[in-house]
Amino acid sequence: MEKSALNSCQLAALELLSRNDNVFVTGIAGSGKSFLIRHFLRNFDQDDCPVLASTGAAAVLVGGRTFHSFFGLGIMQGGLEATIERATSNKRVVRRLEKTKKIVIDEVSMLSGLTLRAAEEIAREARGSDLPWGGMQVIAVGDFAQLPPVSQSGIRDWAFLDPAWERSHLSYAMLKTSMRTQDEEFLSILNSVRRGHVDEKVKAYLDARVASEATQNEFEGTRLFPHRETVERFNLSRLEAVQSPLHEFVTEYFGEPKFVEDLKKSGPLPEVLRLKKGAWVMLRQNDPMQRWVNGTLGRIESIDADRKKLRVSLMESGYTVEIERCTFNLLDAEGKEVASSFNFPVNLAYATTIHKSQGMTLDRVLVDLRNLWEPGQAYVAMSRVKTGAGLSLTGWTRSSIKMDAAVANFYQRLN
Repeated sequence: MEKSALNSCQLAALELLSRNDNVFVTGIAGSGKSFLIRHFLRNFDQDDCPVLASTGAAAVLVGGRTFHSFFGLGIMQGGLEATIERATSNKRVVRRLEKTKKIVIDEVSMLSGLTLRAAEEIAREARGSDLPWGGMQVIAVGDFAQLPPVSQSGIRDWAFLDPAWERSHLSYAMLKTSMRTQDEEFLSILNSVRRGHVDEKVKAYLDARVASEATQNEFEGTRLFPHRETVERFNLSRLEAVQSPLHEFVTEYFGEPKFVEDLKKSGPLPEVLRLKKGAWVMLRQNDPMQRWVNGTLGRIESIDADRKKLRVSLMESGYTVEIERCTFNLLDAEGKEVASSFNFPVNLAYATTIHKSQGMTLDRVLVDLRNLWEPGQAYVAMSRVKTGAGLSLTGWTRSSIKMDAAVANFYQRLN
């Protein structure tokens, strides 16, 4: 991959990364944050620069480790001081941090401030240095205008509000060019929704995309729901309606039972993958030959159960591709593979949750923007598609489109 593949914003960010600065790479949805990081990491292996994900599910998809396991945080039982003491008393954690020169924190927006503070203090103590993060280069990646960290109390503990954020001395790399959409009108609407701003232009745009009941019934694409249970019921009901024989492919798991159970919870594959010819599926990996990305939709043209192959017609490109089974790995804190799953890298695509869609590029979505409760939820849902033509709504309400005030202030200062 040559530098010419990067746009001017990405090239400026790459310059910061190459100077070994601590950097926060941020920008609008679809601005190529992940693409930039993959480009930067092409000369490093996981031992030189581990990718740390905020959740187990994200770690499996990016081939990385979880932030919590890497820093020995566990569930932070007993609070901050007890967590730091446990981690710094763990020789494996200390040894791991002593030899690590740089880390990438993926989706940093989904880590709480307290979590970030614990990790930064552990790094300084383990490495015996008062420098930020004990002298490790930290590359934080994410967009705080998207989904917030999980909160049990209802109070959003944004990472950028914690003293550890300022202590990290992060340079800011803002990616402002959308790589996902060149639909200028749609991009303007997305930017307004990202800010939680609804004017007459936004209202007219959203109203025009509310689909009739007949159109909703005939919709071919992915429906986005806020709740997982709704997704599972909808996918199975749509699969049952497909008039062709059912094929079941049991996902094969390898590794210690404890880690296999973790992978079953966090991996992208169901324990039993149920498919039919004619069913809509979503590809859950980035193709090395760049024919599809995570989230690409297609219809199953044929199933060769004996040879374990699927032929899938991709929705947007129209290409028919042959899909083989592949492996998804779960890594421990040391970057060692501790469990793996083996099956076709597809899910039923009739529906997914808004939370799981973050990071995906989808061809067409139908989403209900009513009664959403999280800031950034509407923005994440809408920004999955490449053009406004790919967006359909069952309805929307003004109260569902919001940006957290602290996030708005943060990006205003940043800009």
